[in-house]
Amino acid sequence: MALPIPLDASPEEVRATLAPLRNDFAIALHAAENAFAVGAIIRVAHSFLAREIILVGDAPYYEKASMGMEKYESIVRVPDDEALLAHVGARPLWCVEKDAATTSLYAVPAFPKDVVLLFGSERFGLPRSLTGRAQTTLGIPIYGVNHSLPLAIAAGIVMSEWSRRHYTPGSAR
Repeated sequence: MALPIPLDASPEEVRATLAPLRNDFAIALHAAENAFAVGAIIRVAHSFLAREIILVGDAPYYEKASMGMEKYESIVRVPDDEALLAHVGARPLWCVEKDAATTSLYAVPAFPKDVVLLFGSERFGLPRSLTGRAQTTLGIPIYGVNHSLPLAIAAGIVMSEWSRRHYTPGSAR
């Protein structure tokens, strides 16, 4: 359910209103060279009130795809994998990577508090140097002859599953 925030509120006022409502997960995007997909993920992450969105590298994102939501989000840019791992620190790092998956998204018993959900590029996925550092590597079951999902769709599925597990039926949030 969308929050009733006045239309004339500044981005800073909106961020302050949303801060205590933020959820205890972050989204990280590694080498996502599809600027439209990154913009769409920013929009979806806003809808699920992700704590932050971490972008690895300097690839741009398409602001039109984020529908202006980038101005309300905490978007952190890190230059490379080492900086990503330093930024993540002690938080649990979970990769979403079909080829290296050790479990299904739907089989994990629970998401840990303050988890960072890392997604790779649509063409190359995630490097083994990162999946090897992750506590868990999730796969999203898919069927048919297509072997992958669009990045924005995969991120939306994972955020939706996180939300489904954290909110009870009938709750507004």
